[in-house]
Amino acid sequence: MLTIGLTGGIGCGKSTAAAVFSELQVPVIDADAIAHQIVEPGQATLELLLERFGAELKQADGLLDRAALRELVFNDSDRRQELEAIMHPAIRKEMLRQRESIDADYCVLVIPLLVESGQQAICDRILALDCSESTQRERVLRRPGLSEPQFNAILQAQCSRPQRLAVADDVIINDSDDIDLLRQEIFRLHQQYIEMSKNA
Repeated sequence: MLTIGLTGGIGCGKSTAAAVFSELQVPVIDADAIAHQIVEPGQATLELLLERFGAELKQADGLLDRAALRELVFNDSDRRQELEAIMHPAIRKEMLRQRESIDADYCVLVIPLLVESGQQAICDRILALDCSESTQRERVLRRPGLSEPQFNAILQAQCSRPQRLAVADDVIINDSDDIDLLRQEIFRLHQQYIEMSKNA
């Protein structure tokens, strides 16, 4: 089975692209969804985070205070690296576990920090969603609860566009908010990936 790594900077349209692949009945495994699952109450990763970053990050309902953790690490690159050293291997392990149970021509792994976490090796091809920084900014600031300083911090934590595009096998320029254009591009790649999986 062909494994496609779907990546892109914040606001480039990864979630929308993943939804289109799902509409085409392609199995999609999302690193962000797994990042939420592995820190649910009772999970070993949650206990590890509380041990490393402080028990006060556990809310009264037992859930992780994700906003407080984000605040704690975004302004401190050493602490962010500590967090990533815990989260990335745990997410990767769960993604690979889920992939084992899939029977399809190809599957899509949605990994926003694919390049930053060095996960190119688990993918056969890398598809990067790309758009201008001004488009990213405009889309992200439309979202509730994200400020410009937070957007800038996220952008700084991600690799540069040239770095991401350098490792991509396929690129979709997603500067438009017209989902039909994105659908057409994905449908074209969908046919290509099915062909590739048959010839593999």
